[in-house]
Amino acid sequence: MTNTASRREARAAATLADPRWAEVLARDTGADGRFVYSVRSTGVYCRPSCGARTPRPENVDFHASRTEAEAAGFRPCKRCRPDLPPLAERQAATVAALCRQIDAADTLPSLDVLAASAGLSRFHLLRVFKAHTGLTPHAWATARRAARLRERLADGASVTEAIVDAGYGSTSRVYEKSARPLGMTPRRYRAGGADTDIRFAIAQCALGALLVAASTQGVCAIALGDDADALARDLQDRFPHARLTGDDAVFARLVAQVVGLVEAPRIGLALPLDIRGTAFQQRVWTALRAIPPGQTLSYTELAQRVGAPAAVRAVASACAANTLAVAVPCHRVVRTDGSLSGYRWGVARKRALLERERSD
Repeated sequence: MTNTASRREARAAATLADPRWAEVLARDTGADGRFVYSVRSTGVYCRPSCGARTPRPENVDFHASRTEAEAAGFRPCKRCRPDLPPLAERQAATVAALCRQIDAADTLPSLDVLAASAGLSRFHLLRVFKAHTGLTPHAWATARRAARLRERLADGASVTEAIVDAGYGSTSRVYEKSARPLGMTPRRYRAGGADTDIRFAIAQCALGALLVAASTQGVCAIALGDDADALARDLQDRFPHARLTGDDAVFARLVAQVVGLVEAPRIGLALPLDIRGTAFQQRVWTALRAIPPGQTLSYTELAQRVGAPAAVRAVASACAANTLAVAVPCHRVVRTDGSLSGYRWGVARKRALLERERSD
């Protein structure tokens, strides 16, 4: 065997024995940023996740950084671009810039304009934007406009001023379009729920005090706590001028159904729900209601189910914004390792609910 062949075999053996080689074979994106590898036969260096044809192990060397690889005379691969930030990071920055562009525009820029700004095709733009936000650009603009309307109304602006400042072109269809996110007309929302009837009752269940409230559209709040008075105050803080009616004999039957759901989760709750939130929150809450009792999902898995695998934090925020305990079962979402994270009504109650469902 010649010395050249021996050296080639030794290099191949060293590469095969290096644990980083397995990450290159797996095109492991989790290894990106920890090292790069160079290929003698092509003169380039790549990320571990590079989709190019797998090189022969005797041609591979590993480097701690791109600086080290370039100092050794290798140039960056034009396919995986190891000289730039990771793809996910670049896409997140692109989406953030597009969101700022949409937010600053008086009218929603067309897909062609947004695609040109991002340097992407229309199809690729939609796919990347939805992966990171859970929404299409149009849905993002609609949700942001509704959020601005709520903010301006809460700040005390007149209804007309709030509508104009939020970016609505006219008032002709604002009431129709805003009824779902606001849960009522803009004028009533600004007035803290004035002229709005909300029935509520508080009962005791195995997890403490239980408040159930309903508008004319359906159940709008289910809350758990230790202090019944505090639950009632929280409801009044949300709608300080609404007509809150308690101790209704008919409504008491609905409360009994909710108590039954806490005691026996598998019976389900066939009641209309008045769910108020952004388009993305609505999607997350719908996905939550599809999780069977006794089962759990991680936040990552839930993000994948709503078609937004990169929007794990947004999914967690949507779970935290849920105001319908048990009916929208955000308690069925756990960390990736199965441990319990925060819960609006206390981690102890989250654990108790899961234990009840698993033993039911």
